Amino acid sequence: MSSAAAAPVPRYLLEARGVRKSFGTTEVLKSVDLLVEPGKLVFLIGPSGSGKSTLLRCCNRLEEPDGGSIIMDNVDLLSPRTDINAARRQIGMVFQSFNLYPHLTVQKNITLALRKVVGMSTADANARAAEMLALVGLPDKAASYPAQLSGGQQQRIGIARSLALNPKIILMDEPTSALDPELVGSVLAVVKDLRDRGITMVIASHEMNFAREAADKVVFLDGGLVIEHGSAENIFLRPQEERTRRFLAQIRH
Repeated sequence: MSSAAAAPVPRYLLEARGVRKSFGTTEVLKSVDLLVEPGKLVFLIGPSGSGKSTLLRCCNRLEEPDGGSIIMDNVDLLSPRTDINAARRQIGMVFQSFNLYPHLTVQKNITLALRKVVGMSTADANARAAEMLALVGLPDKAASYPAQLSGGQQQRIGIARSLALNPKIILMDEPTSALDPELVGSVLAVVKDLRDRGITMVIASHEMNFAREAADKVVFLDGGLVIEHGSAENIFLRPQEERTRRFLAQIRH
């Protein structure tokens, strides 16, 4: 009657502990912890150069950490036995510079990995692309080329592309920093909708008002260290560390 025990559901979908990374003599991450629960939206905030982007890139091994551990859904991403390409398919990545192929239509940008990596048929991949385009509010842009789209639309296509592989977590590195101010809201609206759908996300961003409104957890980094972390309410309204208070006071002016 009894079947094999299912793998335990991890408390944290992503569990990075003691992550260290240096570039030459510059120590960018100094034993950083990042714990992300399933279905939560976590914001990484901090000044430029604090290590936010490097931490994200270490979490899918676009950068190789110099030390520490990174566990994603019970898989040790730093183990030599781990198929990192298979693991990366579970980790969506959205970049600040969109990274769309300019010579491919929107549909083909989204379906390329579905066809080449997953082995999905063209018809199934196109149907998945249509579903993702509807999700990000651009159902009529499948035949468009990136140059025909605004920056905000291109970034939403980037999000659709990452969602198409049905990842367990999405990492976003400054997804609105390359956008004109009036286009930022359209991207943040998509992020908020994904959060409401229970999609796990980690976002490095300077969008403080959005972080205060939407984040389940905020992690403040400075100088390669986690200075403070907690709920958005606690970080923004009741910061415990003087360095956090100074940073928040600066960005309010």
